[in-house]
Amino acid sequence: MSYQPNDPYLVPQTAPATRSLPRRNMRDIALEPSVSADVAVTGPQDLQTTELALRYELLERLGVPTAASQDFDELARDMATQAGFLYGFVNLFLEEQTFVGLHQPPADSGYVIVGRTMSRDHGWCPEVMARKKALPLHDVHASPRFSGNHVVDAVGIRSYFGAPLIHDSGTVLGTVCVIDPEKRPLSEARRLRDIVINAGAQVMDHIAHAPVR
Repeated sequence: MSYQPNDPYLVPQTAPATRSLPRRNMRDIALEPSVSADVAVTGPQDLQTTELALRYELLERLGVPTAASQDFDELARDMATQAGFLYGFVNLFLEEQTFVGLHQPPADSGYVIVGRTMSRDHGWCPEVMARKKALPLHDVHASPRFSGNHVVDAVGIRSYFGAPLIHDSGTVLGTVCVIDPEKRPLSEARRLRDIVINAGAQVMDHIAHAPVR
């Protein structure tokens, strides 16, 4: 990928500042985790609220941390390293997308340094949550549906591969994904997709063997 001099997100910086990935507008009120799971569902917002309550309940019962975890950071690093991507994430869908596992370039690398949270509406992981299966995007600009995205502008991303984290109960806890400013050959898509699917299985295996509360 050739860097454009007039694009501040893609030009290597000598001391890049940490960027929080895009968040929702203030009018988008955060969902409350304390809502009972038997709330009557009357619309999309109620459904999201109920799903979030179920997700919190399950995470607490399984003893899964909802803050940064060294174990998940290592899983994100291993996944990104296998794929040859700059960024790797273990992402729980809470009030915001919460990166309990994060791998990214060093602070002095010149690449954008991201924070641990992002709006639930941004990026490609919401699509993975909805479809409940892996999403391979070897070049996000190859499809108009996926090229118009806040993350493309914020971090300059060209390739994305993500897979869902689905508990045996059917509850989708979040995703694992890798992103990179370089597009990938279409011929590599299957291999990269399999890497994130396998990483998701490792995360769920790790969760399954965590102390149950």
